[in-house]
Amino acid sequence: MENVFEFADELGPEKIIHIYEPSVDLKAIVAIDNVARGPSIGGIRMAADVSVEEAFRLARAMTLKNAAAGLPHGGGKSVIFGDPKMNPCRKERLIRAFACAIRDIREYIPGPDMGTDERCMAWIKDEIDRAVGLPTELGGIPLDEVGATGWGLFASVDVAREFCDLDLEGARLVVQGFGAVGKHAARFLSLKGAILVGAADSGGTLFDPDGIDVERLIELKNGHKSVLDFPRGKKLGGDDVIDIECDIWIPAARPDVIHEGNVHRLKTRLIPQGANIAITPGAEKTLHEKGVICIPDFIANAGGVICAAMEYRHLGKSAAFDAIEEKIRANTQQVLERSRSLQIPPRQAALDLAIRRVKKAMGHRRWAIF
Repeated sequence: MENVFEFADELGPEKIIHIYEPSVDLKAIVAIDNVARGPSIGGIRMAADVSVEEAFRLARAMTLKNAAAGLPHGGGKSVIFGDPKMNPCRKERLIRAFACAIRDIREYIPGPDMGTDERCMAWIKDEIDRAVGLPTELGGIPLDEVGATGWGLFASVDVAREFCDLDLEGARLVVQGFGAVGKHAARFLSLKGAILVGAADSGGTLFDPDGIDVERLIELKNGHKSVLDFPRGKKLGGDDVIDIECDIWIPAARPDVIHEGNVHRLKTRLIPQGANIAITPGAEKTLHEKGVICIPDFIANAGGVICAAMEYRHLGKSAAFDAIEEKIRANTQQVLERSRSLQIPPRQAALDLAIRRVKKAMGHRRWAIF
C-alpha cells in the first residue's frame, strides 16, 4: 500500500479515504486535498490502473485549479478501480454503491471525469442529492456535451498565441486524447482556422498533413468508434502522436504522457494541457528551456470545474461560458506575463498565483497550519 504521508505538505491532503464494498466488488479512493476555500469539487475517474498517488495528485490539481479560477471551492478527486466500458448495469450498481459510500463526506462534491459521465452523475444525485455535471433534464450543464473544458482550452490558446507569435489561421494542431475534452478543443480551434493534422485515442493515431475534417471525426467518435476508423489519413500507433510536428499539441488523456524519456520527441510551439498532470515536472522544465510555451493544466483546463461551479449555483450555460472565458483568459495572461518577466516556467508562475490564494484562505480558518 502506498504511503499517503509522503505526499503531504502544508496544503494537504486533508484526508485519503479507501472504500471497499465486496457485495459489488467496489474498490475506490477519495482524496480530499484542501477545503480552505470551500467544499471540494472534483471528478470521479474510473480505470483499472488508478492509484492513491494518482488520486492525490489529481486532487491537488483541483485545489490549484479552483484557487486559480477564483472559485469558492477546494480540491478533491476520487478514483474507482474498474473498466469504464463494463456492462452498463454493473457500472450503475458500482456508481450507486460508491455514491452511498460518500454520502457523509459532505466536503466533497463529485463530478464527471475520465470513465464517468452525466448519466453517472444522475445516479449519484439520485442516491445522495449531491453532484455536478448533471444531464440537462436534471438542471445540469452536461460538460461533455457542451464542451466546457474545450472552450477554456481555446481561450487559453487565444491568449498564449500572442506570446509565441502564432496565428491561429493555418496553425497545425495535434490532439492526444480525442475524447470529451480533445474533440471540443479541436472544434473551437478549427472554427478559428486551425488545421487538425493528428488525433489519437486508445486505438491509435490518425495523421493527415493535409488536414482532418474535425466535424466528421467528431461524428465518428460520437458513434463510439476509434480515430482509426476514419476513412482518410495515415493510421499510426498510439505513441506516434508525440512525433507529429505541429504548432499546437494538446494532451487530453491520461497523466504523465510526456515525461523525461520522450519529451525530446515533441516538435511544437504551444502546449495547453487539456488533461490533468499530463506532463511531468522535469519534462515541463525541458520544454521551457527549449522555448515551448506549456500552459499548466490547472490554468488551461479549468473550464470544466468553472462550469460545474456555475451549475452548482443554478446558473446556465451562457453564464458558465462567459465565466470560463473571463477567468481563463485573465489567468493565462497573468501567468504568461509573469513567466516572461521573471524568466520562470509558466507552471511556477501559476503555482505562485494559486498557492498564494489558498494560503490566504487558510489564514482565515481556525486550524491554519502556517
